[in-house]
Amino acid sequence: MLTAGPAKKVTIYVGRDHQYRGESVYMAILEFLFYHKVSGASATRGTAGFGADHHMHTDRILVLTENLPVKVEFIESAEKVEELLPKLREMVGTGLIEIQDTLVAKAAGLSTEGAPQATMPPLKREGKAKLMRIYVGENDKWHDKPLYKALLESMRANDLAGATVYQGILGYGANRRIHKEGMLQLSHDRPMMLSVVDTEERLRAFLPVLEDMVQQGLVVFSDVDIIKYSHNYQEGERRKEDRQ
Repeated sequence: MLTAGPAKKVTIYVGRDHQYRGESVYMAILEFLFYHKVSGASATRGTAGFGADHHMHTDRILVLTENLPVKVEFIESAEKVEELLPKLREMVGTGLIEIQDTLVAKAAGLSTEGAPQATMPPLKREGKAKLMRIYVGENDKWHDKPLYKALLESMRANDLAGATVYQGILGYGANRRIHKEGMLQLSHDRPMMLSVVDTEERLRAFLPVLEDMVQQGLVVFSDVDIIKYSHNYQEGERRKEDRQ
């Protein structure tokens, strides 16, 4: 976290249409800084400018260009900036990086608006569980209802921990027909997968329900390791979880 005292101000100049791995360079830089826990960064767009190619870029109506200059700025400790520089040089390409000495008179505080008020560190639980995956077709029905929706409702009614439905874009099943989604050929029987993680006991207790609902499909079990982070536990609940 940035603190008051000597620091470095980094300014990066790139073109708006410059790309890095299929993404705008300035957006890629902001994401890189965010996920490397830089205290804060901002991007601003210029209305006119020129670079090393000496070509004028402007947003005037009569001379409109997409490659307007974009400036990304952040302030961090000298050690943090030194750590980030090699990757930033690679991302910027033909752009410009400027580094200035600066003094942080007051570091920005963390905003508490809308943030969870955690008074203690999150509880981390690890253990073993089972992953159940169910493969059915989008057109499969159960009592005139899409089977995947009925299965999801049934899982919730049977208090399974949680489930997610995935819609496939390409696949085939027991009938060996390829089902795919495309602009010229739209299949209305795409593969659907439901993914559930819970204890083996609870999942196997749900199998009779599955056997009644699924006429044609595939059910797969896998061993998984779970890591769960829980916030805002009451003290008594946390003590109970720690003893388990």
